[in-house]
Amino acid sequence: MNKRAKARISQFLYVVLASLVLGFLPVYFFFTSGLSIIRSGSGFETGSSYGLSSSVSNGTLFCDRTSIRSDICMMKGDIRADSSSYSVTLYSSHVMDETVEIKHEKIRPYTRKWETDLMKTVGELDLIVNPRSGINGNCNVHHDVPAIFFSTGGYTGNLYHEFNDGIIPLYITSQHMNKKVVFVVLEYHDWWMKKYGDVVSQLTDYPIIDFDNDRKVHCFPESIIGLRIHDELTIDPPLMVNKKTMLDFHDLLGQAYLPRIRGFIEEEKPETEQYLNKPKLVIISRNGSRSITNQDALVKMAIDIGFNVKVLTPERSSELAKIYYMLNSSDVVIGVHGAAMTHLIFMKPRSFLIQVIPLGTDWAADEYYGKPARTFGLKYIPYKILPKESSLYGRYHKNDPVLTDPTSVNSKGWEFTKRIYLSHQNVTLNLQRFRKHLVDAYDYSRRIKG
Repeated sequence: MNKRAKARISQFLYVVLASLVLGFLPVYFFFTSGLSIIRSGSGFETGSSYGLSSSVSNGTLFCDRTSIRSDICMMKGDIRADSSSYSVTLYSSHVMDETVEIKHEKIRPYTRKWETDLMKTVGELDLIVNPRSGINGNCNVHHDVPAIFFSTGGYTGNLYHEFNDGIIPLYITSQHMNKKVVFVVLEYHDWWMKKYGDVVSQLTDYPIIDFDNDRKVHCFPESIIGLRIHDELTIDPPLMVNKKTMLDFHDLLGQAYLPRIRGFIEEEKPETEQYLNKPKLVIISRNGSRSITNQDALVKMAIDIGFNVKVLTPERSSELAKIYYMLNSSDVVIGVHGAAMTHLIFMKPRSFLIQVIPLGTDWAADEYYGKPARTFGLKYIPYKILPKESSLYGRYHKNDPVLTDPTSVNSKGWEFTKRIYLSHQNVTLNLQRFRKHLVDAYDYSRRIKG
């Protein structure tokens, strides 16, 4: 390894370690549990994360359905998970009549509860409380740590939803368990584990269980069914055990990807001092809809301003570790609204993000990416294009509501938004207008670099 590579690895490790010490002392949020077999309602602060052992009595099942985003149930005691019946059964000494079998709850463990049609595609688990007996059913595999049940169905396959609906909620729900937890996955995909295995390994020391295809009966002392979700690409520290933040999640990603990042640094051609001293700009390029048609001219303008410019074109098969390394080492990132903007969580705080906002996407751009960027600590600038910068300008009359009143068009429904603004719109930037934002980003980056 050359001296420059060693220095860059050391610098990366320093940034990761420095950010880790920003964590807070543990603060645990518990609620008082009763002795009933099942409790349902708002027995604790909505959306909070908690230590299961202190929040649920032995031999009980508790479900919280107060969140609009997701349901979550907890069981503690003698628990059997059986995929053949798609059930999780708790044998409880609180049930006195051994002839009674009580089906208490059903749950689809996915974090888009309000989308009823989508949720029908997610497996529904039957949660049962049975009386404790001398046999208590079969048990093929005994586990001495809790289980978390969740689904990688739904919108999995879209990068935004993979992080927002899956990986971040998994972190929220499990991080306080210090990897002493088994993940039981419904609608499991091999490709998902290949893509996110290095991140998952930061949250559990145990192999994933593919619930749909594993025919063994697994026994657990405790179970959480469902995941907690706070907001779009967001972790709310007051609702977290240990007050964890998105910065902590960002650092966990850095730890997960570190072995690969070391390899990228060693393989890279050393950059000259001329480039090392320039702010690094990454343009997230899109193929197909919502692409920047004059991207080459944008690159040239950015170079003329003084940036070291890289163009990143994420594909479905792109290695996330490489994208993380590229964005985490950047000073400025430019991207057009879309799922690829999810990569903003790979950027280091105080970096500069410019989101190009096509016509008709103002609300979604701010809700899904603008707010999370600001919360995460990025210097965020939205660039709302003018009608003349949209490819729609040549297809509709200049006074058509598609150009002059996108809100009224969006009010007609999602299909209109998708067909007009998302699937058939490209952007040709007014470079003279856009240049001001690039200059601001350059000056800001120079100040941050000192």
